[in-house]
Amino acid sequence: MRNGSPDLVCLLTASKFKGTLRKVRLTLGTCSSCWACQRSGVEPGNAGLPGALAPCRGRRLAEREGRQLDRSLGTHDCPGLGSDTLLITRCLRVCWIKDIVVAVTGENMETMKGIIQRYQHKRISLVEAGVTRHRSIFNGLKALAGDQPDSRLSKPEVVIIHDAVRPFVEEDILLKVATAAKEHGAAGAIRPLVSTVISPSANGHLDHSLERARHRASEMPQAFLYDVIYAAYQQCSDYDLDYGTECLQLTLKYCHIKAKLVEGSPDLWKVTYKRDLYAAESIIKERISQQICIVMDTKEDKDHVGHHLEDMLKNELNHVKVTSRPLCHSDSDLQQIILEQCYNFVCVNVMTSEFEETQKLLNMLKESNLSILYPVVVISVHFLDYKSVPFDQKMENLMQIRELSKEVKKRNILLCGLLIYYPQDGRKLQDSLRQGATIITTFIKERNSAFAGQLLVA
Repeated sequence: MRNGSPDLVCLLTASKFKGTLRKVRLTLGTCSSCWACQRSGVEPGNAGLPGALAPCRGRRLAEREGRQLDRSLGTHDCPGLGSDTLLITRCLRVCWIKDIVVAVTGENMETMKGIIQRYQHKRISLVEAGVTRHRSIFNGLKALAGDQPDSRLSKPEVVIIHDAVRPFVEEDILLKVATAAKEHGAAGAIRPLVSTVISPSANGHLDHSLERARHRASEMPQAFLYDVIYAAYQQCSDYDLDYGTECLQLTLKYCHIKAKLVEGSPDLWKVTYKRDLYAAESIIKERISQQICIVMDTKEDKDHVGHHLEDMLKNELNHVKVTSRPLCHSDSDLQQIILEQCYNFVCVNVMTSEFEETQKLLNMLKESNLSILYPVVVISVHFLDYKSVPFDQKMENLMQIRELSKEVKKRNILLCGLLIYYPQDGRKLQDSLRQGATIITTFIKERNSAFAGQLLVA
């Protein structure tokens, strides 16, 4: 136990298809009416399950949409590993998970190793994926058996099994299933059925239907006492390993363990069909737009302008946490905000006309590696005092944002500039600040890379 929580291992099941994440419903050469193949009349397979993929007519479309998903998940320089990397990073934030084991297909093993090494991920081990979901999980469980040569892993008390195509799992549900598994031997997340399940007859007529209120959809994550799930897999037949889909059923069948069912959240849905790509992108944008940090240099006679802008942003962005901090390279408060996964920064340059303060912020963001998964938006705000600084000179200085933006865009940081005229009469200043807040809000919500390097005027 660590801080009251059991030592756990999170076993992630994931695979890719010719360099892209597996998303189509495939198993052993057949697929359902998925968006990649548009085939029907066959038993659905398992979305996103590990192992080699069988031939499929939708290959090219799957590859193309796979790249689209990767962009949605923000892995700008890690093509094909969008959900994998996203889920791994989320699990790494859970301090009570002891080790993470990822099942990866052989042709993608070196790519995943490179990602782990590049970003210095800890607690991660890789195993070769099998040709089916259950065989991949079994390989992961074997790696945790504690009797493997040259393995740093030891047998855990509790193991969590999760699929990479459900990348939005929260720590709360992980802890719930782990705690329930520790008490009952097995546990799994469930969700209400959204459609009625029917059984057709051999000639295509309705045979019978299930009462929807009495049944639930089985979801992931699922958790088990390690000895229970390992014993179940050791007794599995080849038919179970090749055609089975439900881990909880294996523990019931071979170990007579009735799993505890835990109500899951709506975020446990799978990225399976083409439409899910847009839903995943929307969820990500919404989540990473929930917090904005305003950092500013200080000067008493102009400091109120930055605070007025902060008030405008709070009015524009309902239900969004807006915090402000003075900018200092060693500011521990700002470092903490970055560690708390804030992906939106407004750097208000009141005292200086150059990008010195913005550069300090960008350096801190680059050192943090915050932008590995999602693009970080930085808006550098400058006030033009046209009475003291010639307009041409000011604009010439500010145009360096183009080169600065190109540099940080390689690190998945989207930088743009915002110019506000100052001083001016109260009403005009309020209008300019309100327009500036609207521009900032749009950039943060849309996260459109086309704005990067632009100098916008409010």
